[in-house]
Amino acid sequence: MIEIKNLNKYYGKFHVLKNLDLNLEKGEIVALMGPNGSGKTTLMKSILGLVIPDKGEIKVNQISVKNNSSYRKIIGYMPQIANYPENLKVSELFKLIRDIRGGDDSPDKELIADFRIEEIYNKNFGQLSGGYKQRVTAAIAFMHKPSLLILDEPTSSLDPLSSEIMKSKILKEKKESNLIFVSSHIASEVELIADRIIYMLEGKIILNTLIKNIKNGATEFKLGKALKDLIDMKIKEKND
Repeated sequence: MIEIKNLNKYYGKFHVLKNLDLNLEKGEIVALMGPNGSGKTTLMKSILGLVIPDKGEIKVNQISVKNNSSYRKIIGYMPQIANYPENLKVSELFKLIRDIRGGDDSPDKELIADFRIEEIYNKNFGQLSGGYKQRVTAAIAFMHKPSLLILDEPTSSLDPLSSEIMKSKILKEKKESNLIFVSSHIASEVELIADRIIYMLEGKIILNTLIKNIKNGATEFKLGKALKDLIDMKIKEKND
């Protein structure tokens, strides 16, 4: 579904993405991990066409993202920080998104109901707390039943109950044979929802593997510790 070849991006002299190759298919929840500044958000925004790479190719459903925006119709995107017009009422924001996306006759309203967003329809977006902004942003991402979801730290501002609702929704989307590409810093959360981990460091992918391969049949397993050991080993191999 997503094919990336030799992707490179510079910000001035800073080489943010370094010769990335990546293939992702439907029916998986893929967790993108790595320290701040490793290139995670730049990679996601490159797939979305919000960042223009300096070199390389990205295809979504065999459509090159370069100079072609048609592929975006299948994508639901949830940024880490919502940036919608603050003077719009929540109801107006949903209408605006529906109009832009083509006015789907049967939008997915599950998160609207579960997050009780109807209760804030008449509030301006700028009046909402960070948690409610995140709920609205999540509902918008899922609303048009996308087959590709790109979620940047989707639970970062959510309360515990809303976080559980969000994780449950992500798992449901996998059952629909969709591809969910989600960034997260929380190892326990990744262990719960993800099938595959991609770990980035200094603009490179240094780990791309199924979680079950990391577990390797272990009955007592903590992803955070296992990841640390693997990354330490990769770094040692690189420096030797």
